[in-house]
Amino acid sequence: MILDACNEIGSEGRSDQQLDHIYDNVLRNEPPICRVETGELEGQINTPEELRRFEKVLVVGLGQLGLPVAKYLTERGFETYGYDINNTAMERAEKVASVRKVTKLSEIDVFIICVSTHRPEDMFSPQVDGLLSIVKEISKEAKNGALVSIESTIPRGTSKKVFEMLNHRLHVVHVPHRWYALEEMEHGVNQMRVIGGVCDCCLKNAIQFYGYPSNAIENVIMNSKEGSSNSIILHSSTTDSSSNDRARNNSLKSTKNLGIPLHPVSNIEIAEISKIAENAHRYLQIAFAEDLYLYSQANGINFAELREALNTKWNVNILEPRDGIGGHCLPKDTRMFLQSSHSSNKSKILSAAIEADRAYRRYRQAKNNASKQRRGSLIP
Repeated sequence: MILDACNEIGSEGRSDQQLDHIYDNVLRNEPPICRVETGELEGQINTPEELRRFEKVLVVGLGQLGLPVAKYLTERGFETYGYDINNTAMERAEKVASVRKVTKLSEIDVFIICVSTHRPEDMFSPQVDGLLSIVKEISKEAKNGALVSIESTIPRGTSKKVFEMLNHRLHVVHVPHRWYALEEMEHGVNQMRVIGGVCDCCLKNAIQFYGYPSNAIENVIMNSKEGSSNSIILHSSTTDSSSNDRARNNSLKSTKNLGIPLHPVSNIEIAEISKIAENAHRYLQIAFAEDLYLYSQANGINFAELREALNTKWNVNILEPRDGIGGHCLPKDTRMFLQSSHSSNKSKILSAAIEADRAYRRYRQAKNNASKQRRGSLIP
């Protein structure tokens, strides 16, 4: 069956080796070359005069992230296919998002990967074996020039590894998700996203699929002059634009896309790091609140009143510590950030934050145990 390799998750030792390979071996000085862009693969070149049409999209992984993505794709008018190793998830997606079961990968225009990147037995530890096994299956059947978009959170260097596995014949981009289950209306699929491509042509194809800002033309310009910023700019259309630009803008508006606002970056590693750094930053914020709580308890200070007083300042926002830093995203992604650095001097502040969370958990657990013994209930 197609994508059966997704069921094979490597052992713990193999996972560590795989991460080491990504971090140490795929970060090259020379830019990768896309065989589609260079014309090595005839009939698959995306010329400026011919905008690509995306119709069939496959979402791999239909869990908490993939299901809303599939639903959004269907709402935007795409022919949406899905795959998940969990039959229940697949059946739910068929009902909720009207997805179809994929039979031929060779017919798919866009692959969106939304699988978990943690170990099944330890959701706090990163692992990309499952994701890479999916890519291996895609490489066997996918047509030249198809788009592979990784929305899963991944370690630095993973996208280039995927590009190599696909023999440089598919466009590869990373568009890390920012979907938040508790506030889906405000922070859903179609919020501002960071996007990076392995090659320029990868980025251009992906921006066309995800959607340009309404006031932008489709050219993506990279400022690569020495001493200048490497940021990528989406140029706004102007009244004195050429007739060709206006015609292409009109064509773009009629082209099916996701209509998602984008922040393109010049290097795909920036896109990869942006997600894990976002979550590491959030981890720090919570850990400081936990540390401040422990300080207050040790020194007889009313934490709630102190927090309220601190938060009256316009640029201060002390969070409310609860039962420790939970979920799997923040702990896993913080570890992923620490592991992704080539420096022997790992982030001391993040290491301290992890220890602060452990100390806070120990304190809460001891307090809970003492409270159970006295009153048979948990502390609030």
